Amino acid sequence: MPELPDIELYLHALGRRIIGWPIEGVRLSSPFLLRSIDPPIDSVVGCTVRRLHRLGKRIVWHLDDELFIVIHLMIAGRFRWKDRGAAIPGKVGLAAFDFPNGTLLFTEAGSKRRASLYLVAGREALAAHDPGGIEPLDASLTQFAEAIRRENHTVKRSLTDPHLVSGIGNAYSDEILHAAKMSPMRLTWQMTDAEIERLHLATVDTLVSWRQRLLDETGEAFPEKVTAFREGMAVHGRYGKPCPACGGPVQRIRYAANEANYCPSCQTGGKLFADRSLSRLLKDDWPRSLEELDKRMRR
Repeated sequence: MPELPDIELYLHALGRRIIGWPIEGVRLSSPFLLRSIDPPIDSVVGCTVRRLHRLGKRIVWHLDDELFIVIHLMIAGRFRWKDRGAAIPGKVGLAAFDFPNGTLLFTEAGSKRRASLYLVAGREALAAHDPGGIEPLDASLTQFAEAIRRENHTVKRSLTDPHLVSGIGNAYSDEILHAAKMSPMRLTWQMTDAEIERLHLATVDTLVSWRQRLLDETGEAFPEKVTAFREGMAVHGRYGKPCPACGGPVQRIRYAANEANYCPSCQTGGKLFADRSLSRLLKDDWPRSLEELDKRMRR
């Protein structure tokens, strides 16, 4: 799922292409995409895109007459900028927004249609789409601490809860926790003030540095490869590979449809967390430390 740095990358690319331009037409190819009926989607034809902003992991287009397009890419939704009038791709295409200077295609890979498009009228209706989490790049240390400690979760879960913190998902939470040298399983109510401050600094530094890195890499081109797995990430998507800080093998915990990637040496004092899929198989034979894992691998 595109997260804060990726959404900011899209906003930069879209802003250069659609702000100040009128929407000439909207073509929908998926009946599951549009989740609102009032006002009708045809209401946007002729409206000019005045501004764009991020609302959590959603992208909001500000149009004339206080109309707002709210787009949630979910896991596999992506944008493509093509020549004016470009056809919607057959298998992955959801919609096309036609402008005088080009066409923005909205696609989604896979068979599950989770991406969504809403058209809402008025700021009150727009506010209903805000999950309510703090903006991590704008929040003070006090505000950040209050959000993280609001509920007693693991710190991984709190960072990725949109009702607590806005715009962070599975990928960048892994990177933030590695930068903070903090276990993803640390309970938030047990965190000290020093840990909260370290986490806050790591959150800001990680998001800002990745946002700038993506902008620098893409330049003025339209981003074609928005992915949760980036070259240069420390732990996310790097299971079994060496940690760039200590060289030890990156580990993971799988749960439901998500996973947490971490470095035991840097984040947990060498402790290994039982991976649900493997611990069911190994039971009491699950290695509890890197030393035990190393011995097992040498057998």
